[in-house]
Amino acid sequence: MTRPEKSEIISLLSLTAKEEIEALHHRAYEIKTANIGKVVHFRGIVEVSNICVKNCYYCGIRRDNANVQRYLMQRDEIIDACLWAYKQGYGSVVLQSGERQDDTFTEFITGILNEVKRRSGGELGFTLSLGEQTRRTYDRWFEAGAHRYLLRIETSNPDLYRKLHPADHDFRARLDCLSTLKEIGYQTGTGVMIGLPHQDLSHLADDVLFFIDQDVDMIGMGPYIPHQDTPFANKIPDFDADAALELALKMIAVCRIFMPDINIASTTALQALNPTGREMGLLAGANIIMPNITDVKYRSAYQLYDGKPCLDENASLCRNCLEKRISAIGETIGYRQWGDSKHFTTRKS
Repeated sequence: MTRPEKSEIISLLSLTAKEEIEALHHRAYEIKTANIGKVVHFRGIVEVSNICVKNCYYCGIRRDNANVQRYLMQRDEIIDACLWAYKQGYGSVVLQSGERQDDTFTEFITGILNEVKRRSGGELGFTLSLGEQTRRTYDRWFEAGAHRYLLRIETSNPDLYRKLHPADHDFRARLDCLSTLKEIGYQTGTGVMIGLPHQDLSHLADDVLFFIDQDVDMIGMGPYIPHQDTPFANKIPDFDADAALELALKMIAVCRIFMPDINIASTTALQALNPTGREMGLLAGANIIMPNITDVKYRSAYQLYDGKPCLDENASLCRNCLEKRISAIGETIGYRQWGDSKHFTTRKS
């Protein structure tokens, strides 16, 4: 990874002229094409549960939001969703959930990993996004077949982190978890929210440098979008969806330019801001899409932000829609491929 000067990153994120932003996206896309190709890898996402012990001020499933109907998908429902993705040729799935550290939850996830690995002949890849856990839990899940882990830091600035979370949320603990995941051997990913209250371009430039210094294998980041049932609901009263999208796309492009061989997700939050947001993310340098394969009966209860798209679209419709969208921009889908981070495989070789 090339470590740029902070001032260079800020300069790129500060671009406002349309032709300059287009040139930034074009350069990032050229770098993606040269290092990864025009191949999009699917990670079918299963939103296992919205039960969360955390109380982050920006999140719609925060512990103290009494307006959320809490759920935990049944074991067989999760397994069936994973096997559906496998039969469709998705190389990997993501199990995502609110954060829990209890033994019951650890065993629940371990059992699902073991069963799906058995029934897919070990062919279906697994990314987990299940928050902060003990080393023992991370070890258990790695041994059961998970090989990627996404733990978003949300901001690399400790002072800003404290403004986003209650006092019992420990920035250092989250960093330690990222180190532990790498030590165990996971392809390790993190990410931030872009356009947060109290955040400026200097913070975002530091986030990019954090990704480089942490030598991450993948990034999952997206625009901050307010949720009405959180303490941050009105922190940005003049929220501008177009400006939020523009900044998020610039962050994707900058990360691709300085981290040419990592995996970068084009997140669903981009589509919440613009119907073609995920395609725009791909054209700005991203290479991962996470189609939602959660049963539609749970989706409305898993909203981290307002305006989440595709709440009533079943997994088959989502697949067909994405195929058309990706083909329309001249890219192909890497079916039956894990789509491992080239940065990870190069480092390990």
